Formats: sequence, C-alpha cells, structure tokens
Amino acid sequence: MKPIPEKYLETTRRELLTKAGAGLGAAALAGLFAEEAGAQSLQNAAFGNPALKVLHFAPKAKRVIFLSQSGAPSQVDLYDYKPLLEKFRGQELPESVRNGQRLTTMTASQKLTIQPSHFKFKQHGQSGAWMSELLPHVSTLADDICFIKTMHTEAINHAPGMCLFLTGGQQPGRPSAGAWLSYGLGTLNQDLPAFVVMMSRDRHGTCGQLLFDYYWGSGFLPSKYQGVKFRAAGDPVLYLTNPHGVSASARRDLLDDLGKMNTLHHAETHDPEISTRIAQYEMAYRMQTSVPDLVDLSKESPQTLEMYGKFVNTPGSYARNCLLARRLAERGVRFIQLFHVGWDTHGNLIREISMQSEDTDQPTAALIKDLKQRGMLDDTLVVWAGEFGRTVFSQGKLDDPKAGRDHHGRCFTVWMAGAGVKAGTTYGETDDYSYNIAKDPVHVHDFQATLLRIMGIDHKRLTFRFQGRDYRLTDVEGEVVKGVLA
Repeated sequence: MKPIPEKYLETTRRELLTKAGAGLGAAALAGLFAEEAGAQSLQNAAFGNPALKVLHFAPKAKRVIFLSQSGAPSQVDLYDYKPLLEKFRGQELPESVRNGQRLTTMTASQKLTIQPSHFKFKQHGQSGAWMSELLPHVSTLADDICFIKTMHTEAINHAPGMCLFLTGGQQPGRPSAGAWLSYGLGTLNQDLPAFVVMMSRDRHGTCGQLLFDYYWGSGFLPSKYQGVKFRAAGDPVLYLTNPHGVSASARRDLLDDLGKMNTLHHAETHDPEISTRIAQYEMAYRMQTSVPDLVDLSKESPQTLEMYGKFVNTPGSYARNCLLARRLAERGVRFIQLFHVGWDTHGNLIREISMQSEDTDQPTAALIKDLKQRGMLDDTLVVWAGEFGRTVFSQGKLDDPKAGRDHHGRCFTVWMAGAGVKAGTTYGETDDYSYNIAKDPVHVHDFQATLLRIMGIDHKRLTFRFQGRDYRLTDVEGEVVKGVLA
C-alpha cells in the first residue's frame, strides 16, 4: 500500500464533485455508474465508505451465510445418486473414465476398486431431488435448494482447495470472499463487523482439517475487512471486556484521546492501517454492548431452540453457530461464515460421515426454516460447500467398515438456498461413476462470479490494485452461471 495513492483513494465522490464545482457532473457521473439496468445506490444503505457507491446490478441478496464443510464431504454418499454403481461394485475404475487424471499419494499405488454408497437414497419434494438417508432434515427442504452437481477445482489437497474456494487462489495472500464483499459493500450495522467467522467440529473429535486465518483474511486489502472470529469460550471476541477497574467512561475517554493522536498520524502518513486501527477501536467499543445481546439466547422461544437440535445450547457447537448466524443476519452482518471440520473421511467412512451428518443435518435445515419463517430467506443467500468431493473408488478394501474415500476435485456437489437462486432445481450432471462431468461444468471461479452477481456485483469490476495489477476474487477467469439464477 502506498501513502500518496491512498490519499486520493480516500477522497469521496462527493468531495471530488464539490471541488470540481460539478453540480451537473454529479448527475452525469451517477448515470454513468448506473449504466446497468436496475443498479442501486449504496450511498445511504451501507456504512464504512464502501468501495462501490453504486451496484452494477439490482441485488437479490443483502447478506450471505456460508456453511463451509471442511474436509470434503462425499457427494457419492450424500447428494449424487448413482444407481449403476451397484452393477460396477468391486470392479476397478476403467482407465477410460479416469483418463490419466491426477491421484493423491494416498491411493495412487492401490487398486481403484469401485465402492457404491453404503447408504440408501430417496427422492424428495416436487423437485424429486435425490438425497441420502443421512439427511432426513435437509431432505425436507428439497424444493428450497438449488443443487450444483458439477463443481470442479484444480486443487487436490485441503488447504489449497479451501483457499481457492474462498479466496480465488490456491496460495495464501489474497482477500477472502467475505473481505471482498465487506470492501465492496460496506456493512449494514455499525455495531457489529461486516464479516464474522465461527467454527465447530464434530462432537466425537475425529479427523479434522486445520483452519487457517487466511481463509477469512483480508489479504492485500486493509485489515479492517478481514473476518472477525467469534470464540466458543470466554469472551466471544478477544479483549472485548474492559480490564478490571476500567470503567466504560474511562475507556471512552481513552479511545477519544487515542483517536485524536491516530488521526494526526494518519494526516501525515496516509497509512490505511491507521484508519483501520481507529475504526476497529470504535467497533470494539460498540461491540461491548452489541455482542452480549447477540449471544444471549434466553429470549429465543423453546420451539426455536428445539428446531436447532439438542446441542443448540452447547457453546461452539454447529447447532449453536447456526442459530447465532441467524441472529447475526438479523442484525445486518453482511457475510457470516461457519466452518465445520471433520469431513475428511479417508477411513471409517460409514461411521464418520454418519456422525458428521448427525451433527450438521438438523441445524442446517433449521437455519433455512428459521430464515424462511421470518421472511429473511428472501434477501439472504445460504451456501453449503466443501473444498472438493470424494472418490467413487474405495481407499482401502471393498466394503471394509474401516475404508474411506480419497480426495476428488473433478466433480462434487454444493448447494445454495434463498435469495437469487432457482429453488428446487439441480444444475449439471455427472457421469455414471460420479467421477467426471457430463453436462454443465461449474468452476470455482464461476461459482464466485455467481455469488457476487447475486449480491449485485459484476465480478470483473470489483477490483483492487496491488503490486501493479488489478486483482479480483475470480482472478482472471469466471463466468456467471445463469442457469442457477432466479
């Protein structure tokens, strides 16, 4: 970041037009920004000086709740029903299907023995979507969900896969999707961050992938756009509580004096991180009131708590985080990301995917139902996704309860529900082996472009100049998947 260009970046459109004496120019410029039909001004709809003063498209969603299932859920056992696999049971995956595609070192030296799902599938709703018996609650929402069966990625390992899905690149250092939206759109609530992150793991403590800070980081954007991590124990946010003996008025006086000094320093250096520091101190002060109210579930009805399941009162559980996600959405948080680890089923697939589904199925469905009954699903986009999928062939011996499935990025299933998507639809088809894409592929960058479009943004026009190049979430690729848009 360079101080002199940063000074001019901080000049608002209003200041620019005033200094230029361009009263008529303001109208012309507004018309230029609104060249897309249905574009909407953000001028009075967001706080925090958003980079986009005018949206490129009429937005379908105001906020995103992203349910990140870390470890790669098996599409073969959850969503991608392949009845012909019984016919192929025990056979080796044909070379014509694999076609020389890359394997991980965990299965590259073994026989690629086809293993059908151990679980029964059934059609649900008027849409007739096939879902596994592992999902008795989510399956009741078949007509609210838009499935994408043909997601694909180049990544073959977890950290690069999650990094690509969330930041647009396999290597750390780029802003996450939540940071991009915070930067572009600002926040809808001055008392809470625009981007909040919560984490959970399966109750049984099985294999879980590490969660790295760069999954929700701001990369080369100012750090005020990074996700704020809520903790399961103690203060939800570190250092939120005043030290012993420090009153609220004393803290206010301290922040006022500190803000004056930081403002003087910023006037000299134009370092954006000083602005970030000022803003974050003020946010922390306001959160001392807003966060305790947020995490207090005592006013939730018994019916609501029951809907989210028996672990909703357990701090750090996926169920509790889903309910908190709804409460954050109610309060205007722009991007809410839940990470749930434990889907890395290289072994003990039957046991572990059953436990993961038990932990996540009911709370996920409850979140959708809760949003819907409050009228919030109409302007909230909910995403359920892992970093890639799982192989149709077994990692280990056929039908061995201790066997699992390896990583598979050639095709996997994600789904969306809520604002902007065609409910009760399935987009894309895979082959009979759930190994390759047969129709309508969707790359990770296509998915990111589509998410931004639903939020009213042209993914090619939300950029940030860094090291001499204009960067964007979708890198240099990505096409909006119009077939999933409502």
